[in-house]
Amino acid sequence: MKRAGILNRHLAGALAELGHGDGVLVCDAGMPIPDGPRVVDLAFRAGVPSFAEVLDGLLAELVVEGATAAKEVRDANPAAAALLEGEFPELELVPHERLKELSAGARLIVRTGEARPYANVLLRCGVFF
Repeated sequence: MKRAGILNRHLAGALAELGHGDGVLVCDAGMPIPDGPRVVDLAFRAGVPSFAEVLDGLLAELVVEGATAAKEVRDANPAAAALLEGEFPELELVPHERLKELSAGARLIVRTGEARPYANVLLRCGVFF
């Protein structure tokens, strides 16, 4: 058994398969899930687990070279905007409809139980060297 880090076997396995340039969408419970990408659904109840908790766990395990979120997050969910802008100083902001289009090209989607709007981010994997 793993001692620390992500214990969910489905998520840990999916992360191990990622490579440079792959996209990982971390999303709230309301984000439409497109056909195609692998999905690990962690949602349990409204708000559980939170977007912030899941993002924190993923960032501890992934090398991320870029991130994209919906520009609507700034007005609709200032807490999520502050979190994202704090983690990603060069956060790319696009219209929400564009983020939904981009999510279809993700390799992995991790759905949280987050119940606040626009708590979504598309991560682009980097390399550790």
